[in-house]
Amino acid sequence: MAHHHLKLAGLILALSTLPVLAGEIVVQPIEVPEMKALFGRVESRFVVPARSRIGGTLTALDVTEGSEAKAGQVIARISDPKLESQLAATEARIASAKSQLENAETELKRNEELLAKGATTSQRVDQVRTTVEVARNAVAEAEAARQVTATLIADGDVLAPADGRVLSVPVRLGAVVMPGEPVATITGGGVFLRLAIPERHANGLTVGAEVDVDAGKGRIEKVYPQIEQGRVIVDVAVDGLSDTFIGQRVLVQVPVEMRQVLAVPDAAIEQRAGLDLVRIKTSEGEVKVTVIPGGEVAGPDGPLREILTGLRAGDTVMVP
Repeated sequence: MAHHHLKLAGLILALSTLPVLAGEIVVQPIEVPEMKALFGRVESRFVVPARSRIGGTLTALDVTEGSEAKAGQVIARISDPKLESQLAATEARIASAKSQLENAETELKRNEELLAKGATTSQRVDQVRTTVEVARNAVAEAEAARQVTATLIADGDVLAPADGRVLSVPVRLGAVVMPGEPVATITGGGVFLRLAIPERHANGLTVGAEVDVDAGKGRIEKVYPQIEQGRVIVDVAVDGLSDTFIGQRVLVQVPVEMRQVLAVPDAAIEQRAGLDLVRIKTSEGEVKVTVIPGGEVAGPDGPLREILTGLRAGDTVMVP
């Protein structure tokens, strides 16, 4: 039995000393984006005011800051007592004009009957017929005036100009507003991030470049050509970006330029006694060198670990 255990131990020792097959990688510089940490500001695609179309007193207000609004929704009501009085006066004018039209039509009918009997002249009939036309036109004019006044009263409804969220309501119930004055400000069209990047990085900014955001991935969709106060304005589209708080600051990692780095797979780095070691192949055989690894970078065939110091371009690295 002891002899059997000795043979098993010897087999295990032999297996443990067999050479491990390794791959060889010739280290060459690769280009990776240089990322810069910045704060972006959440902005709305557009901000439009819901304006009053007439002057008057704000008698109803159905939204507040943060409310959702739909395009065409009545969000407030403006009333002008003068328009109500004007509508009542127009109604009275219509009633008077209709009465005059009825009298003129009755008179015309009577004169036409008399003309048939030879008891009046055709000139009299023509005169009465003209009176009927004048009365009919007076009715049409009064009804048109009523429609104008009714439209002005309907214009007291303040409508939401687009689907979105109410950002601000600068007026309150009972306030007197003038025509064209904003009653509410509405944001719509989704949100994006707006960045102000130092101008020294302007040449490294490209439309379509990927951006790392706390909420996920984004991409640069617009780089403004004008530099203001030493800053380049950049718009970044981010899928799933929250529109709860317009103006919120979000941390962003932006690619500002390309740089060359040396990188190896994580498997090529061996940790021993607090040191990071990499085996390289030389003309004299394999040697281990101490390296200082950096962050993860994207290689042509997958993620790699950047090597800050310890390797040179052209070194042949052994990868288990």
